[in-house]
Amino acid sequence: MTLPVAATRRFQWFSQGVLVYSLGVILWGAFVRATGSGAGCGDHWPVCNGEVVPRAPSLQTLIEYTHRLTSGLATVLAVALYAWGRRVFPKGHPGRRAAFWALVFMLTEGLVGAGIVLLKYVAQDARVGRAVWMGVHLTNTFLLVGAQTLVVWASKGRARMTFQGQGAVAALLGASVVGMLVLGVSGAVAALGDTLFPATSLAHGFEQDLSETAHLLLRLRVLHPVFAVGLGALLVFVGRSVARLRPSPDVRRAATLLTGVYVAQLCAGVINLVLLAPVAMQLVHLLLADCVWMCVVRLCAAGLAEDAPRLQPASAPESRAEPV
Repeated sequence: MTLPVAATRRFQWFSQGVLVYSLGVILWGAFVRATGSGAGCGDHWPVCNGEVVPRAPSLQTLIEYTHRLTSGLATVLAVALYAWGRRVFPKGHPGRRAAFWALVFMLTEGLVGAGIVLLKYVAQDARVGRAVWMGVHLTNTFLLVGAQTLVVWASKGRARMTFQGQGAVAALLGASVVGMLVLGVSGAVAALGDTLFPATSLAHGFEQDLSETAHLLLRLRVLHPVFAVGLGALLVFVGRSVARLRPSPDVRRAATLLTGVYVAQLCAGVINLVLLAPVAMQLVHLLLADCVWMCVVRLCAAGLAEDAPRLQPASAPESRAEPV
């Protein structure tokens, strides 16, 4: 079925705008955590300190309340994206399905955020349960961004993905997805440790991590850079392998972009470590992490596309009969 060009073009712009706006809301949520403003509305949700509109709010309350307002608008945009997607795309179209899952993950994102507030996993709370919820929050955020990325991808007329008969390509891409989720969770835990147990110097930070009496969050923090280096090697290998097995321009572009963005992410991580995780660098680091994740999603969409060309195995040389 051929879709109206004008309608799909408007939808493309809207879906890209929703994705950019969602990234902004995610960064503001990280700003709430990094500044210790998560308790700005107390343990009340959806109201703020028992009020719909807080009167004489503190700076922390303004930061937290702004996040709630922008998150509410993001939910409205997710509903609009799904409703518009149903009108633009026919039943079974990958863009329509992706818009549905984007709405689902937006709703669960709000529920996870509400749970964190109601359970008081905010401000200076250092319970291990908070790290678990942060990991769940990060995973849901990645799934939300991934679904919105697929909406944009599908709106440009790309073929749908299929897992049947993909063999090594599916296994490689699956490993990269799992690796990114694990790295993201470890990054969320590391960022929480930086917020709760700030170091006064790089040496002090290492002392914190290696101390026998260190909090569990500090012991886990040291794993993140190790995972980051290991996953970087894996992603480069996956990108090169998928580009060889599915030699399409979309796959090559996605693999090249993934490598470049991940290098930038590693550099940002080193700077974040050396500068003792200032709030601004934490936000840059998180934004690049989301960009890496979007590159992985694009690589999956291109490599698993139904119309992606496949590497033809070299034909075996014909056997020659030996003279008798």
